[in-house]
Amino acid sequence: MFTLDSHENFRTMKKLAFISFSLLIMCSACLRLDDNLFNQTKIDAYHLDDYEGYVDFRLDASYTIPSHLIHLFTLASQTADESSATTIHALYLGDVSRIKSDTVILYCHGNRDHMDFYWQRAKLLANTGWKNRYGVLMIDYRGFGLSEGKPTEAGMYADVEAALQWLKNNGLSNNRLIMYGFSLGSAPAVKFSSDNGILTPSKLILEAPFANAETMVQDASGLSLPGQFFTDLKINNAEEIKKVQLPLCWLHGEQDNFLSLKTHGQPVYDRYAGKYKEAHIIPGAGHDNVPLVWGFKAYSTAVLKFITTNY
Repeated sequence: MFTLDSHENFRTMKKLAFISFSLLIMCSACLRLDDNLFNQTKIDAYHLDDYEGYVDFRLDASYTIPSHLIHLFTLASQTADESSATTIHALYLGDVSRIKSDTVILYCHGNRDHMDFYWQRAKLLANTGWKNRYGVLMIDYRGFGLSEGKPTEAGMYADVEAALQWLKNNGLSNNRLIMYGFSLGSAPAVKFSSDNGILTPSKLILEAPFANAETMVQDASGLSLPGQFFTDLKINNAEEIKKVQLPLCWLHGEQDNFLSLKTHGQPVYDRYAGKYKEAHIIPGAGHDNVPLVWGFKAYSTAVLKFITTNY
């Protein structure tokens, strides 16, 4: 039975929903997803193993990278509508002179912080299989870490393209390139796995990918709000993945509360129609701790098997 109290509660709920919606619309100009997604933390230098800030996990000494295999350098990145190049910072783990024969993982990191924050992840990948087995290239997108400029979607793609050009200039070929995208980094990873640009990777690894900006807005707001109220981002991995033909490995934490397994990772995986795909759903893992919860050995074993198997 619909009582007066329940009627008043219903009216109150409608009023609160309307207020919430109005506030979201009014604030959309200043609290845009574009700005919040590109999470910039300014630093004065890169510290790597000596970094004292928060990280998702820390590896023991067996994963240490010798200093002669750590190369910090800069790249020039330029979008189509820029009159001059932007300087971005890059980090290569491995022997640069061996890029012409080594397998290299291009690691596209997430939206949080900078390369110091992802240093442990890069070391883990470099030591997959055995000590210093793979070369790993990582960059800070413009506006991240010490990289110049303001983060934009076009800028992020240009930055990753500059990294690909550097690898090609140093002798890397398509069959020895592995593209790895984590979270925000899934966007350039998918993009450059679907078009025939400077280099086309042989395999694609996606950890906690997101479907598209529209889904992100709706998940965050809890309402079916048009994404254009909050973002100009055009990222759509769930659509772009349809163009990818190379083998795909998908990793996702079952308890990911930032990019939901159900609304983000699964649609990307389901819409892939290439020649081979595999999924690893990690019970108890959230958005940023898949390697830790899964276990470094199990994580490395799965990544190694995917990279080395001829599908």
